[in-house]
Amino acid sequence: MIPLTWLYVPGDRPVTVTKALSAGADVVVIDLEDAVAPDRKDYARTATAERLAEPQPVPVHVRVNALDSPAAEADLKALAGLPGLSGLRLPKVTSREQIVHVAGHTTLATGSAPPLYALLESALAVECAHTIATAHPALRGIALGETDLRADLGVREDRGLDWSRSRVILAARAAGLPAPAQSVHPDTRDLDGLATTCAHGRALGFLGRAAIHPRQLPVIERAYLPTQREIEQAERVLKAAAEQEGAQALPDGTFVDAAVVAAAHTTMALTRRR
Repeated sequence: MIPLTWLYVPGDRPVTVTKALSAGADVVVIDLEDAVAPDRKDYARTATAERLAEPQPVPVHVRVNALDSPAAEADLKALAGLPGLSGLRLPKVTSREQIVHVAGHTTLATGSAPPLYALLESALAVECAHTIATAHPALRGIALGETDLRADLGVREDRGLDWSRSRVILAARAAGLPAPAQSVHPDTRDLDGLATTCAHGRALGFLGRAAIHPRQLPVIERAYLPTQREIEQAERVLKAAAEQEGAQALPDGTFVDAAVVAAAHTTMALTRRR
């Protein structure tokens, strides 16, 4: 199943983590970084390691602490190889060397590196997006961290981030990685604003979105699921492709080639979530 929702939850709140696992998100992200106070880091790491000592009902990623901090090394040592870990999210990545280091560190611990996901949160990171995206086979995705990026760029209006968003989407696809998920919408009560910005993100090329509250999940999923019109068009494309090989045009003038067929398959894969 193509994931559309990633729900962040603080690692020092085990009860909240338990609730998040049944909230309906495609992926739960246990956060050891920004959501955890400095004096709670050790507890959050221990609680998360205990949780992930067993397989989980949904995929669980962990956002470790900043890679240039001692806490990050402790996080990687405690978590690498645990049965319940489905991925490591690496904050504030700015270079390929950081990805290579983490991949090597976790490979030494487990025999194979877990799936890695780089969060790009600065102007330097965005500038190096493709280099980061192609750093190591263990890297399975990149995404923006827009709160830090907004501060780094001095951006006040949301549209000021659109160039960076497009840059990261292009870098991911050029590297053969999935389309990135959108960064979180910080106002958990503003569901209309969430829907509007999801529509904008989808138009840019994002696929799915991170959330910080379960109430955001249905809005994100609705925004990123194909419309009935898109489903019908995908069905027409696949029917035409099955009947005749090679490029062709539908009765409505739509040109059908291999890329259009691939997009139609993606649409139908998303449709199966309904």
